[in-house]
Amino acid sequence: MGVELICLARRVTWVMLGVIGLLGSGYAGAHGTRAGDLLIDHPYATPSQPGASTGLVYFRSIGNRGQQSDRLLSGSTARAEQVVLQRRTGESATAPAQTLDAIDLPARSTVELRHTGAYQLVLSGLKQPLKDGDRFDLTLVFERAGRQTVKVWVQTPRSSPGSHAH
Repeated sequence: MGVELICLARRVTWVMLGVIGLLGSGYAGAHGTRAGDLLIDHPYATPSQPGASTGLVYFRSIGNRGQQSDRLLSGSTARAEQVVLQRRTGESATAPAQTLDAIDLPARSTVELRHTGAYQLVLSGLKQPLKDGDRFDLTLVFERAGRQTVKVWVQTPRSSPGSHAH
């Protein structure tokens, strides 16, 4: 009887470790998406100003676990007429921005696209304001990973004064 209990305990332990491993690798459960070798982490938009015709989308990061580089080529959403890839040319959030044909995602690297960084996706021709708490779909097109739709959460970033978002 004691040997049977030990064997059962081992089996339960292995099953639990397998479940934990699946949950840990289930990246999409943590407000992120896997697209081939890419891990698209925490897509978010900042609330737009009343009457504004543009909005901004960011990501905590896009990680490329693959052996080959990839590139973010474009995006689209029902919330705006156009999605424009941009890189700010200066340090501040109000620095002028340059329109890009693509954002490079080198192999075995992570590119941050945060509101405090250089890259941003501009939603041009907003069809309605972006309000804290809203969620919407954004389809991204990658050179290698293809099309991937992510859920964008509208939130006030933590580093903004008076924010409560995560």
